[in-house]
Amino acid sequence: MSRRLAALAAIVLLAVAAAGAVALAVASFPRGLLTVAFVAAGAILAWEGVLRRGPGRWVRLIAGVLLILAAIVALVWGGPVLGVLGVVVALLLSFAAAKTATIIHVHLPAAEPPKHAVLFWNPRSGGGKAERFNLPDEARKRGIEPIELKPGDDLDELVRSAIAGGADGLAMAGGDGSQAIVATHAAREGLPYACIPAGTRNHFALDLGVDREDVIGALDAFVGGGERLVDLAEVNGRVFVNNVSLGLYAEAVQQEGYRDAKLRTIFETIPSALGPESDLPPLRYDGPDGVERSSGAALLISNDAYRLGAVSTATRPRLDEGVLGIAVFGAGPPRPVSEWTEREFEVRCDRPVAAGIDGEALVLDPPLHFVSRPGVLRARIAPQHPGASPSAVLPDSPQGALGTLARIATGREVPVER
Repeated sequence: MSRRLAALAAIVLLAVAAAGAVALAVASFPRGLLTVAFVAAGAILAWEGVLRRGPGRWVRLIAGVLLILAAIVALVWGGPVLGVLGVVVALLLSFAAAKTATIIHVHLPAAEPPKHAVLFWNPRSGGGKAERFNLPDEARKRGIEPIELKPGDDLDELVRSAIAGGADGLAMAGGDGSQAIVATHAAREGLPYACIPAGTRNHFALDLGVDREDVIGALDAFVGGGERLVDLAEVNGRVFVNNVSLGLYAEAVQQEGYRDAKLRTIFETIPSALGPESDLPPLRYDGPDGVERSSGAALLISNDAYRLGAVSTATRPRLDEGVLGIAVFGAGPPRPVSEWTEREFEVRCDRPVAAGIDGEALVLDPPLHFVSRPGVLRARIAPQHPGASPSAVLPDSPQGALGTLARIATGREVPVER
């Protein structure tokens, strides 16, 4: 019942916000036209500043920001400030209610617990999450052997030794790069695998349907958890669980100061990656129509497709479609982002290519050959966790999202992608 009420509240609040926005547009004419003009001019100047270096960069950026501020002043000065705030509040409340309404829990097929499960844990990941939650002791309580990843240790060798010693279930508490290493061995040996969300962002855990806030509860995947088969992907033989980025983000990850100042490093990398002085080699690939193209601002090749629309961004509704998601940013008109899927994909270049693989900086020799490995990983999920991605019930469009909310509000069944 709570989901139905939340869905109904989301629809009503969205309608209130839409009606309020129309009323404000009529009341503020022609102030609204002036606002649009200032925002457009400010955005153009700011983008030009982002792409360039030198003193002219800051002149453009400051001018762009001032124009956007002028647009805000033009909108609210002498206008219905409370009305604008009311529309914003209604939208925020609508989004919050929609999020509550679309929370799901999928009952996965029960699976036999492993007899000798091993947990590899990195005490440095996620700001020391594993130690804060006393993860090793909690693992022992569940009959899981904890193995600490110490400085200088080779995780790949630790996993090989554990398997040779009779491990019949593998879990990893750490970042997504470490998850990929353990998942590689689990898939190769046909062993069940559990993703413990003790990293910083835990993107793979999110899309698997693991509750990222319940680090200890994730261990129950090897106690009474269910199992689902999910995909992995490879680039030049290296497995990744999330994605490989090429272009802007990959160049930023290579910089020495990236870990300490991510946004500043990306901002400083933009001119060399995208601006008129760009010195990056062109990345060539075949588009969905088979015609060769060169890269835009950035390429993202993912293990199954991300949902990059406005409704539910940066998550994958499914991890079992057996495809690579390909997104080209800065692809040009008519769309700033071009998206499609392939089972295999190749990127060509005339020199080694900087890449961010599950957030880790590497340099790869071309050509870069990507391939999906469908259904090779036996992922275990704790019974109290969602068991599916947060975007599994949301279509990739505002109209589809409204339809889903309407189905929930009226008590009808909503199909779940997983």
